[in-house]
Amino acid sequence: MGLNWNEIKSRALLFSKTWADACNEDSQAKPFWIDFFEIFGITNKRVATFELNVKKLGGAQGFVDLFWPGVLLVEHKSRGKCLDDAVDQAIAFR
Repeated sequence: MGLNWNEIKSRALLFSKTWADACNEDSQAKPFWIDFFEIFGITNKRVATFELNVKKLGGAQGFVDLFWPGVLLVEHKSRGKCLDDAVDQAIAFR
């Protein structure tokens, strides 16, 4: 059975408090996204792949931080990093 709206709101509030001081992509990205999916009662193994090996436009190899086919592509960055880099990485994915 799915979660009701109040349960999702409660989980989202707890998530936001838990992750308020997050700042490091290398050590925190995967736990962050696992916790994010749990807000909605979704297990990441059911929907998403971390560090998916992909070919970039131009043929170079690369990795997508998190990929849920047809739904979500994530390029996670540490606090203070330029988000333009994340956009460029996501666009280079094919």
